[in-house]
Amino acid sequence: MLRRRIEASLRADLDAHAAVALLGPRQVGKTTLALALGKAGPSIYLDLQSAADRDKLADAALYLGAHADKLVILDEIQNVPDLFRTLRGLIDRGRREGRQTGRFLVLGSSSPDLLRQSSESLAGRIAYRELAPLDVVETGRATQEALWLRGGFPQSFLSHSDARSLDWRRDFLRTYLERDIPALQPRLPAETLRRLWTMLAHGQGTQLNASRLAAGLGISSPTVSRYIDLLVDLLLVRRLQPYHANLGKRLVKSPKVYVRDSGVLHALLAISTRDALHDHPIVGPSWEGFAIETLVACAPAWASPYYYRTAAGAEIDLLLELPGGDLWAIEIKRSLSPKVGRGFHAACEDLKPARRLVVYAGEERVPLPHGIEAVGLHDLASELVAMV
Repeated sequence: MLRRRIEASLRADLDAHAAVALLGPRQVGKTTLALALGKAGPSIYLDLQSAADRDKLADAALYLGAHADKLVILDEIQNVPDLFRTLRGLIDRGRREGRQTGRFLVLGSSSPDLLRQSSESLAGRIAYRELAPLDVVETGRATQEALWLRGGFPQSFLSHSDARSLDWRRDFLRTYLERDIPALQPRLPAETLRRLWTMLAHGQGTQLNASRLAAGLGISSPTVSRYIDLLVDLLLVRRLQPYHANLGKRLVKSPKVYVRDSGVLHALLAISTRDALHDHPIVGPSWEGFAIETLVACAPAWASPYYYRTAAGAEIDLLLELPGGDLWAIEIKRSLSPKVGRGFHAACEDLKPARRLVVYAGEERVPLPHGIEAVGLHDLASELVAMV
């Protein structure tokens, strides 16, 4: 089993908080990780998609109160949203009795319901963490190409062949479209959402234009925005917001949209092999999205990702605002001979970032003019991990 980097911080969170929420899309490894954490001491696991386990909570306060000395792992908690009120009472009673921390580990793949319910009932009692798909620091430098093609969902990445991996991802998409999303939005047409998801894949890394998408789908712009909101909330799509600064510049204000997992992106576009990926027009945007997701996943918890673009053409692919306020300006290139354009230089003159970096397909660190450094994706991701 691949060791997840977040495991140590989750153990620390459970030592400091009564409840910890671990969020992430389905099949990303939340349950496997939670069960591994549970082996450290007395624990019980309840799958709230299981009718049998839900029946155990017919009197939740009584059942959970009888296990006050254990870590209780509640999987897919969004299926029993009323449970949060019970957890609040149990946590407060435990505090009075001296049981301050490590009471509940709740897992959820539907972050809208989970966040809404927990923010109302467990404010000040819960810590939130997101489990992203596997990244290149976790899998190793030698796996980077395979990870880019297959994506970071463990079952996809660890498949015996590229063909089997693609089959798994197609089943994953079908499950979301036919079961998981209709459970959240019963009136949402699965085929319309599939077409929208595929259109977003074809436009990977472009600025969001809801009107253009709506025209292609034959629906309204507000409906497109609502559907994209759902994919964002399910942690399947990223809206990378533009960086706004009072610089007297005309700044682009529309977010850029990315399918977050590169393997899901390639499944939506029917890209099955490395050769097919390298020959496809999406290869550049795909690498850009893969690099952005890797760096954001490896950055410190309170880092904020943006992009920067002005009407005059100054542009930065990824702007990381780190805790403390430092800005890292990151240009992303697929080539082995990294070069930066005039737009990156102009953007750096606007923002004066603490570091100017080019992520490229090579491995060596290469100094470039104007204080810019070219660095491989694995090395920069590892540097960010070391800051945590």
